[in-house]
Amino acid sequence: MHIIHVNLARGFRGGERQTVLLIQALAKQDEIGRQTLVCQPSSPLRAELADTPDVEFVNANHQLAGHWQAGKGGIIHAHEAKAVHWAWLHSVLFRTPYIITRRVDTPIKRKWSNKVFYRYAHCCVAISNVIAREINALVPRSIFVIASAYTPVRHNPDVAKKLRDTYPGRFIVGHIGALVDRHKGQRVLLEVARQFEKTYPEVLFVFFGKGEDEHKLQQESESLSNVRWLGFKANIGDYMPALDLFAFPSRNEGLGSVLLDIMTAKVSIIASDVGGIPDIITHEQTGLLVPPNNAAMLADGIKRMMNDSRLRAELSYRAFAQLENYSPDAMAAAYLPLYRSI
Repeated sequence: MHIIHVNLARGFRGGERQTVLLIQALAKQDEIGRQTLVCQPSSPLRAELADTPDVEFVNANHQLAGHWQAGKGGIIHAHEAKAVHWAWLHSVLFRTPYIITRRVDTPIKRKWSNKVFYRYAHCCVAISNVIAREINALVPRSIFVIASAYTPVRHNPDVAKKLRDTYPGRFIVGHIGALVDRHKGQRVLLEVARQFEKTYPEVLFVFFGKGEDEHKLQQESESLSNVRWLGFKANIGDYMPALDLFAFPSRNEGLGSVLLDIMTAKVSIIASDVGGIPDIITHEQTGLLVPPNNAAMLADGIKRMMNDSRLRAELSYRAFAQLENYSPDAMAAAYLPLYRSI
């Protein structure tokens, strides 16, 4: 079986990480003969997959490029929006069927071209139920829901210890994500930090990541003594166990795969009840959910978690126990029947 994966993103965010995890997991399957990845010449995906066997790369700067180099193949798998355009055109040129995986819960533009692209896909996959409903609103059809996977990592305890030792006696509330407030809602968490600065000085808010709002957010919070911006960390998994609580106040979210990574570190979670987050976080069972864009309720939830170590332990334990459903191998196993059907 030859699968042509397509991801034309220039950067490396959650969707690109999931593309890598799926290709790596599929490489272990005997029935997958070879995989081709169509991507940007400078794509970080190349380095991530450099050691994965039987993976070939095809350059494509845009949707019209790379088709003749990729050839016919057996199946095309489109992993992001531009890849959907590429897949449809390739199917026209080579009569190769294609699969679409949609990972964001933002509305699909109601253009005739999008309707064509989604209608003629062999099948459509959503990573959460809210995304499945969005696809179905564009083109009524059966949608498969296959969740993202956690990133397998070995946590280096020395890194977490160093962070804890840097801030002794502090209750560390962490956030990891692209610094794009309209998506991840960092300003909601900063508002909580303003409320806590005098009343709960032992609480420290640490932000990991980079993005278009990085400088603005840092400027807006420069007077806050309880906020630290620690930047992008390639080994972010090593830092996760240092957190007492993970706060994820997203304004919209396809699924929030970083939450799965946090679960591997056995850190308790408080997150927005929005998008696909409720698919993996059950309120009062595997974490706490609060309304999006609501700093007051997020603050109340953080106070509750801070004052109840038993609750934090119970939530993180139950969340960790469900991780077998979100492994890269489980994700690959869910895709294999779709590939076989083609």
